[in-house]
Amino acid sequence: MANLFPKRSNAVPLKLIIALLILGVSAVAAVTYYFTPKYTRVGYMPTQPVPYDHYLHVEQLGLDCRFCHSYVDQSAHANVPDAATCMNCHSQVKSDSPLLAEVRSSYESGEAIEWVRVHKMPDHVFFDHSVHVNRGVSCVECHGNVNEMVEVWHDQPLSMAFCLDCHRAPETGIRPMDQVYNLNWTPENAAEHAKWAEEAVVNWNVNPPQSCSGCHR
Repeated sequence: MANLFPKRSNAVPLKLIIALLILGVSAVAAVTYYFTPKYTRVGYMPTQPVPYDHYLHVEQLGLDCRFCHSYVDQSAHANVPDAATCMNCHSQVKSDSPLLAEVRSSYESGEAIEWVRVHKMPDHVFFDHSVHVNRGVSCVECHGNVNEMVEVWHDQPLSMAFCLDCHRAPETGIRPMDQVYNLNWTPENAAEHAKWAEEAVVNWNVNPPQSCSGCHR
């Protein structure tokens, strides 16, 4: 009986396996390279229930970050202000603005405003805001120039590589303590600041962990 398939068909299973392997490796490589915060989070700018303008409040009116995020230098988490914080000013300023209806409602009812979270670390990552800001790391290092943002977006990747770059060379990301919340600050003399930062790392005992247990607890 004659063969139904030509002899070259014997190579089809091997070619199929090779093709599947190439496809699998390509898929893993693509996910590894692109499915990271750099590509999935940077630029993320959700619509918030209240259009809070950081540029207006911080850059033009000069509010300090801690006016709203009042526990950022004391807690691992940067707290989101409640409606009472907003009403400290807005009971007198633009008190009838329709843009603040959600704030007034929250203040009267006690129900929190459902802000959409912009910056989010994975659940398996431990990050302490107070440790960083109390060692001269400014908000702009991780969040970008929030003082220039009308709507806040996810500015930096906040990936493991991003964090490790700073942990391996902490002198590149610290500044004088009285300038941590000055989001427009830049050193007048880069060389002098670099020397100061190297000394500050030693004097302030800045020794960020590089081991897995430092951030994965």
